[in-house]
Amino acid sequence: MSVRPVVLVGPTGAGKSDAALEIAAAHGATVVSMDAMQVYRGMDIGTAKVSVEIRAAIPHRCIDIRNLDEPFSAADFVAEADAAASTGPVVLCGGTPFYLRAWLCGLVPAPPVDLALRAALEALPDPHARLQEVDPVLAARLHPNDRVRVVRGLEIHALTGRPLSALHAEDPHERRDAEVIWIDRDDLYERLDERVDAMMAAGYLEEVRGLLDQGWSRELKPMLSLGYRYLAAHLAGELPLDEAVRLTKRDTRHLARKQRGFLRSMGFFPRTDVKETAARAFLQGR
Repeated sequence: MSVRPVVLVGPTGAGKSDAALEIAAAHGATVVSMDAMQVYRGMDIGTAKVSVEIRAAIPHRCIDIRNLDEPFSAADFVAEADAAASTGPVVLCGGTPFYLRAWLCGLVPAPPVDLALRAALEALPDPHARLQEVDPVLAARLHPNDRVRVVRGLEIHALTGRPLSALHAEDPHERRDAEVIWIDRDDLYERLDERVDAMMAAGYLEEVRGLLDQGWSRELKPMLSLGYRYLAAHLAGELPLDEAVRLTKRDTRHLARKQRGFLRSMGFFPRTDVKETAARAFLQGR
């Protein structure tokens, strides 16, 4: 019998990575990052990656496997996670909702990319506002800055005449047999503000400057994420630094609220017996 995977979910900044390291060390497991931005090389401070030294001691997947201009999809994540699980116990850890849904419930059949249609949708002045009109359920789950997924939702609606959220609701796949543990904190928003301050002190601005100096465009999907977009705007002379930090904190709190809402919609609830539950899950699968 294969070992049941453990999946640590919850809002950003809740302490999932620390818990994953403890659990993986105790059970000889591989940690699979379920964070859409940690796959990109050079985005270390702003994505709160664990250090290279820690990764040398505890095996990790889905970290530093793409350049900023290379795509990484939910299907790619599923393939990586399944490959890791085929070799032994795994701890999936992160807060990207579409990776969780894709791995846990299966990928929804969808039409292939229509490049001409996509270009037209990307040219809309406010794609998220349009998504709110045609698929309000999906729009509520996506941050307006998540332009790639917003445009994909619009594209699928245009090609099929149906909201992507409805396709998800009709998805016939059964959930995988996995132990999903929601980690959360009562003081999360204060913790998030403190984490952004700590990132700035650790060189977040210099990290963004370095990526721009390497020639990476501000319009690339990774560079549009959370603080990267605002710090890049500051470096371009478009925002004062204190405003860039304020907006980063604001959007991080917004992201946490959306992550919580998504997990509630999936039927999960916060747990406090994290390590005990993980240990039982691994033992049950042996």
